[in-house]
Amino acid sequence: MNAVRPHRHCLYHGIALALLLPATAWSQQATEPVPANTSTGQAAAPAGEGPIDLQTVQVSGVRAALARSTELKRDASTVQDSISALELGRFPDDNVADSLSHITGVSITRTAGGEGQKVSVRGLGPEYTLTTFNNRILATDGAGRDFAYDVLPSDVISGADVVKGAQAALTEGAIGGLINLRSASPFDNKGQHAIVRAEGDHNQLSELNGRKFSATYSNTFADDTMGLLIGAVYAERKDRTDIAGNDGGWTRNPDPADPSWGGNAWGGNIDPNGNGELDPEEYGLIAPGQFRVGTVQEDKKRKAFSGKFEWRPNDDVRIVVDGLKTRLDSPQVSYQQSFYPLFAPGRWSDINVQNGIVTGFTMDNPDPEQRMNPELLNQTEHRVVDTDLFGINGSWKVNDSLTMTGDVYRSTSERKSGGQDTYVVLRMNQPNVTRIDLTRDAVPNVTTTFDDGRDLSTGLANGQFNDSDFNTHYMELRGDNIKDEITGGTVGGKLYVGQWGIDSLNFGMTRTERSKRRDLVNNTLNGGADYYSVDNAINVGDLGGVLDRTLSLPNFMNKVGSTFPRSFLGFDVPNYLSSLEAYNGNPRPDGTVYDFANAAPQWNPLESYRVEEKTNAFYVQADLSGDRWSADVGVRVVSTQTRAEAWDAKIIGITENGAFNYTARYADPTPVQQDGSYRYILPSGNFTWRFTDELLLRLGAAKTMARPPVDKLAPTNTTASVSWGEFTQIYGGNVDLKPYTAKQGDVSLEWYFAEQSIANMAVFYKRISNQITTSWEPGQDIGVPGYLFNVMRPINGDYAKVHGLEAGLQHFWENGLGFRAQYTRNWSKSFVAGEERPLEGIAPSVYSLGLMYEKGPWSISTTADYSDGFVTATNVLGAGYNEQADEITWLTASISYEINDMFSVSLQGQNLLDEAQTYSINGNPLLSQGYYRYGRSFTLGFSARF
Repeated sequence: MNAVRPHRHCLYHGIALALLLPATAWSQQATEPVPANTSTGQAAAPAGEGPIDLQTVQVSGVRAALARSTELKRDASTVQDSISALELGRFPDDNVADSLSHITGVSITRTAGGEGQKVSVRGLGPEYTLTTFNNRILATDGAGRDFAYDVLPSDVISGADVVKGAQAALTEGAIGGLINLRSASPFDNKGQHAIVRAEGDHNQLSELNGRKFSATYSNTFADDTMGLLIGAVYAERKDRTDIAGNDGGWTRNPDPADPSWGGNAWGGNIDPNGNGELDPEEYGLIAPGQFRVGTVQEDKKRKAFSGKFEWRPNDDVRIVVDGLKTRLDSPQVSYQQSFYPLFAPGRWSDINVQNGIVTGFTMDNPDPEQRMNPELLNQTEHRVVDTDLFGINGSWKVNDSLTMTGDVYRSTSERKSGGQDTYVVLRMNQPNVTRIDLTRDAVPNVTTTFDDGRDLSTGLANGQFNDSDFNTHYMELRGDNIKDEITGGTVGGKLYVGQWGIDSLNFGMTRTERSKRRDLVNNTLNGGADYYSVDNAINVGDLGGVLDRTLSLPNFMNKVGSTFPRSFLGFDVPNYLSSLEAYNGNPRPDGTVYDFANAAPQWNPLESYRVEEKTNAFYVQADLSGDRWSADVGVRVVSTQTRAEAWDAKIIGITENGAFNYTARYADPTPVQQDGSYRYILPSGNFTWRFTDELLLRLGAAKTMARPPVDKLAPTNTTASVSWGEFTQIYGGNVDLKPYTAKQGDVSLEWYFAEQSIANMAVFYKRISNQITTSWEPGQDIGVPGYLFNVMRPINGDYAKVHGLEAGLQHFWENGLGFRAQYTRNWSKSFVAGEERPLEGIAPSVYSLGLMYEKGPWSISTTADYSDGFVTATNVLGAGYNEQADEITWLTASISYEINDMFSVSLQGQNLLDEAQTYSINGNPLLSQGYYRYGRSFTLGFSARF
């Protein structure tokens, strides 16, 4: 570790020198700043500056924003697409990820409430994408590196560039695309300006409302040599997501034709004819294992403060100090019903089988452990994320031939949720008869009739169940504390050459230090989650005051036609935990007495880690040009050292508490520390040929890389699935995982056939090496007597190939009408140990179609964003049985009216088709893996400009 410190000190001293040396020039008379030079790429310019002069374009309205984006694309040195703000402090969508989804080749995944959260470029998942803010890497609160866009209000963004090509001067770390978010500059529009905006939103599904207030102030002063821009945002939003899914996966019998699959039916192979044998017609038979249905409610509060101070004392010097501080406070509570109809001999009757799938059965066994025992689940999640980014950068034109730049920044993200999340399951304990039939509608038909005549569906809806109808069961108390810290610095220069065909030479070095730590606090390692379950369960009536409300939600699952219980019972979880603690000292059936301390959460070393990463990068890039062409060629050398620390604890015994209920006993944890390093040479080249001023051809070739997710570097492991009888050891990662690397090429033809109009087509190819996938090793001896485990671990695969095409068309007519269309098609495959597999996370096709009208005070637009189904996990039930996200179309529309130069109103609609995101096995609707419905939402806004 000491060996790399001198590099850090030299770099930071060099940055300080680059920022301080211009002091001798500040006494000169101030003049207008020189427009930024476009040939160096974004990395060589001060943070926040785009590749063209921001002063030349005044952005206001959809049409002007698209014109700005078109100009950015036209003047870029490589293949790039951009979006721009409609006006100061107002982005095209309320969420940055939603706006990015309108760009060619970009698709997004959504979090609770339907808000865009993760971004994929050219079909490659978020792990292949790098997000920066003003060319600085953003810290994240998740386990990996992919940025969660829901922590960042769109109001602090003035634009975003999606760079799909590569240049030596650009930050490494992206194979799909580099997304650079840009904040506004007070010099974008000199003078004093301010905007205040208020919004209210309503969701038709949940019938819940939200509100947002934002304000931005910008001013230049001291003869326009200084500028200040500050902004603030506060938002509150209540949302709801209705969910269903196969909790724990489907069960499938062994199939002699598939040696990779040994079956996963916990209670024995699925045996419809009851002869105790695995007959040929039962090979590979699939049946429901577990499923649930419910709703997630979120009370999201978000606030952000941003600021930027710029000093431009003369043509040669520019100093920028900027910062961003956000807090996302989004607690969630989920109400769900869980059903565990796992097969066991004698448990099912009246079995129906169609096309290798058990589609229906009756559960009428009177044995308490064989009958269906419906479970109610209340889950809370505490998520408070603080994200900061502060930095200072500057540029100094030393002379007519040399310009120096420097940047230093610090980015942090912190989430403190340790032990604050709850997952409480109460189990019904009455004899009943249950019938389950699969449907093609996300949720099976479920009818449960109790021996006393009550029905589960009507009983929940009409309040016929009370505390005494339930026993305590599973109770997980968990949450993790995550802190991500990034310190970075860059010093670079641009040297004018003017001979040998070279216009200029760009050079520089960067230093990035990242430290990420996770401390998981839960009660699974100590067996506390099962402390009050099975034989040691307590009747909830003996605790009292636990069930405190019945929930019959408006519009719940009203687009799902299945028959199942649609009401829920809410738990008073704090009172439940207090009552369990008050129950201390009562005799326990296992011969001990109850002690809540044995169920309390504690630090879990097996899933906690520390990862430190130190990276030095050096680049040189030559810019060239001729009468009709321009080009750049360069190389970036990246050297990274990684240290990862985690803990291990061997299982020394397993206690069976009942059917599908076990407790593992662990030895004391021992630390595991691993060191790793790698170095890559990343060459790149770009060439642009201008047939005319309107028609140009781009060519690009490069070697790129994307680092493994941070958590995949830590040697963590978990055997938590032992608790419910699935003996699987999951390794989180190891420090020797290599980054993804890709050799890629791009060809793009762009025709700017009219003002604000473009037709473009591009083809691309990527050969990805070391892609990270998951190995599945069934039946392994990990040293636990009497048990074999399935082992999962992240590995570097052999390689993957991705190629595709992009097409776009945008045009506006003089009458105010316009349209925008983008389409991306991907073909991909990967190889692991010689076996061909789908490449996970790649959507085969993505398109976006938008229609616009803008004339006078009116602006109207609608956009449909479509993402094809794509594989999310391979071989989940054996070879060829892949989990996939199904296709979805997201339709938005907006209308705004400028009352006068000061005031405007707007109305925006999201998810107007009321689409749900669904997951399945191989696209088969009978084999549903997940269902998430967000509902339509509408936002009414009012803006005042000063």
